[in-house]
Amino acid sequence: MEVKKINSQLVPSDVETWKGRKEWFFNREYTDTYEEYYEGPYKRAEVWQKKILENLIKKDQRVDTLLEFGCGTTRFTRWWKDIDIEATGGDISPFMLSQALYRFDGDLVMADSHYLPFKNHTFDALAFITTFEYYKDPVKVLREAARVGRYGIIMGMMNRNTPKVIRRRTQQFFGRNQFYNTATFYTPKKLIKIINQALAGRDYSIRWKTTGLPKWFPVQEWNLPIGDFFGLYIQFKDV
Repeated sequence: MEVKKINSQLVPSDVETWKGRKEWFFNREYTDTYEEYYEGPYKRAEVWQKKILENLIKKDQRVDTLLEFGCGTTRFTRWWKDIDIEATGGDISPFMLSQALYRFDGDLVMADSHYLPFKNHTFDALAFITTFEYYKDPVKVLREAARVGRYGIIMGMMNRNTPKVIRRRTQQFFGRNQFYNTATFYTPKKLIKIINQALAGRDYSIRWKTTGLPKWFPVQEWNLPIGDFFGLYIQFKDV
């Protein structure tokens, strides 16, 4: 697969909208500093997020290749090789991909998740890590993911069932946090309902786990729908 090289200088620096919505990932003010969040306040959270994602996907031993869509700067895309999965990154934002080019040594593609530019079953699995929250038509995106990913779909989600959702929306109201302006926060139950709608007629199983619990809490991952983050894996049984 040929790497798609993106020259961010060809894109005006004031581009902030996509299909009529003001999106933070089309604003250089946010994309150029995106990695700093994971190196700072979210460092500990990232460790636990990766733990539950690994536990979920590695139970499906058929998965050797993966397309992570909404890969951004490839923060998670670079990690899949650590658990022996060959990853390709995809994103709609040229600003994100301009960062990814200097951080990731794998293949990259710029495209819209609603219209994935790949043949059926190109990859063993699809991944959406804190990006599914921004899709206008989640049913269409899931159907595209199920078409391109042969064995499953792994998802990392910002959970609605967390006290931090109040902080997120308060920051948004006062204009202090533009990351959540167009985000839809899901619970495991709400997401599974959409999955069942999108994949009607398919034979699959779903498993999920939550993390993002307070540091002082006696456990850091569990199967209750409460926590800042949950991972979910859809495993196809009809292939």
